[in-house]
Amino acid sequence: MCHNRNGTCQEDNLPCSGHYVNNHCSGHASRRCCLPSESHVQDSGYCSNVKVISRDSWGARRPSSILPISTPVPLFFIHHTAGHTCFETNQCIQALKGIQNYHIDSRGYNDIGYSFLIGQDGNVYEGRGWNSQGAHTKNHNDHSFAASFMGNFMSHLPVQKALDAAQALIECGVAKGYIEGDYSLYGHRDVKATSCPGDSLYNHIRAWPHYNTVPPTLE
Repeated sequence: MCHNRNGTCQEDNLPCSGHYVNNHCSGHASRRCCLPSESHVQDSGYCSNVKVISRDSWGARRPSSILPISTPVPLFFIHHTAGHTCFETNQCIQALKGIQNYHIDSRGYNDIGYSFLIGQDGNVYEGRGWNSQGAHTKNHNDHSFAASFMGNFMSHLPVQKALDAAQALIECGVAKGYIEGDYSLYGHRDVKATSCPGDSLYNHIRAWPHYNTVPPTLE
C-alpha cells in the first residue's frame, strides 16, 4: 500500500522528507510509511465541507499518554497560537511540528495541546482530535474542544477561508455527535486573563452562533 502511494516503509525514527502514515506497512508499529510532502491525507471521520489534515499526514509525534474525553461536549473554545502564521500547507506543517515540540519538550505536555489548529491555507490540522482531552483551556479540558488559529490576531483577522474552516469544523463536530447541539462558544480570554485569541479575532467570534456572554461554570 505504501509503495502504491510512492512512499517508503522505514523505521519512523529515521528522517522523512515528507510525513509518516500509519497502517501502510507490514511489521511492528514503528515501521511506518514515509510519504512525499505533497501527499496529504484527509482525516476520516470528518465532514465534506471541511478539510482536516490528519496527524499522520502532518507527521505528528506520538503522544506519551492519552486521556479519553466523554462526548458530546458542551463547550468549544477559540485560541490563537500568537506565533508566526502560515499560508502554505507545507509551511503550516513545519509550524505545527514546532508547536508540538514546544508543548512536549518545553511545557511537559503529553502531546500538542490543542484539539485542532487552523492555518491561513484554509486547512484544519488535527491536534488531539475528537477522541482525547486537550491541554488548552485550564479547568475545562475534560468537557470542551478547542481550535487554535496559527498566528497572532491582535490587530487583524485570519483570512476568510480560515474563519470559514473553523465554523465548518464546529458544525461537523455537532453533526457527528462530538459537540452538543446547544453548545456554548467562547474565546480563551473568557476564562483566563490572557490576550488570546487576539483582539481582532475575539471581537469577530463574538458575532458567531452560540457565542455565550456568560462565562462557563467550573465543572
